Amino acid sequence: MAKAWIGVAVLLALAAGGWLALGVSGDKEQDTREVHTVGRRDISATVMAMGVVRPMVGAEVKVGSRVSGVVTRLRANIGDQVKAGDVIAELDAAEHVAKIAQGEAALARARAEAELARVNLERSASMAERQYAPQQEVDVARSALQVAMAQERLAEANLESARIQLSYTRITAPVTGVVASVSTQEGETVAASFAAPTFVNIIDLDRLEVQAYVDETDIGRIQEGQAARFSVDSYPAQEFEGVVTAIYPKAVIQDNVVTYVATVQITDSKGQMLRPEMTAAVTIVLEPRANVLAVPAAAVGRDRAERFVTVLENGVPTRRTVRPGWTQGGWIEITEGLAEGEQIILPQR
Repeated sequence: MAKAWIGVAVLLALAAGGWLALGVSGDKEQDTREVHTVGRRDISATVMAMGVVRPMVGAEVKVGSRVSGVVTRLRANIGDQVKAGDVIAELDAAEHVAKIAQGEAALARARAEAELARVNLERSASMAERQYAPQQEVDVARSALQVAMAQERLAEANLESARIQLSYTRITAPVTGVVASVSTQEGETVAASFAAPTFVNIIDLDRLEVQAYVDETDIGRIQEGQAARFSVDSYPAQEFEGVVTAIYPKAVIQDNVVTYVATVQITDSKGQMLRPEMTAAVTIVLEPRANVLAVPAAAVGRDRAERFVTVLENGVPTRRTVRPGWTQGGWIEITEGLAEGEQIILPQR
């Protein structure tokens, strides 16, 4: 019987020791809770977006023919560097040369007829002065001169038109750039109607931009003039610089995701050759917010749409709803719900 009582006493002692240990452990956990005093700091933020390198407006030009004819010479190949004014193709000009000859002959005839009409008018006027011819004859001669002069002007216009048409047989590059595509070949007949058939595409690689697709939740923080950085897969170790120049007002909706295009002008290509349609990872740097209330990001919890922190009120942990602002490097700006100097509890790690 004594042995039984001894065993019970031992069990009670062990149990008491266990409760004591748990109590000590609980005190240690409570003592290790980290308390942070709410203060102020400068917060800057960035917006991440995916984008595409594209030619700026006017940097990609489709060059075509304004007259019909056979391509007699093609001087452009894909990848060629061309300067504004360089001849990139020539058409058979024989028909247009013949039209110029016809125009020159028609002009010479019109000028001769005008000169004859002028002489006839002078003669009629002289005879009418001496009353050797009626005034009606003078009027007829004057009208004939006006008609002849109109025919002369028409012949001059037709000749100029023929010369312009001849100039169209030499197709020149309107801008400086790189030939991106060629859609014709020597010996091919092109027919110009309402739309000029395209010969080549020329892209000015010095006038590229990045079109960044910014999520609708971030577009309100994007403004013209903000600095931007981006990288492309072709140069993974290189980061290029740019600046936001415009924000498209119309949304781009794909797979029920709403984004807006922010154009980024490339200000420093780091000496690398960027090309259209390259995929770009864009980082837009927002203007810093100075001297704002900020807490460690770990202190802010989420309950559905609500964000909250645990505040020490008279030594008692109390949950309080807050409104967060910008986030940077493990810190979150608090715009509502906290005051400077209050103490919050950080969750145990």
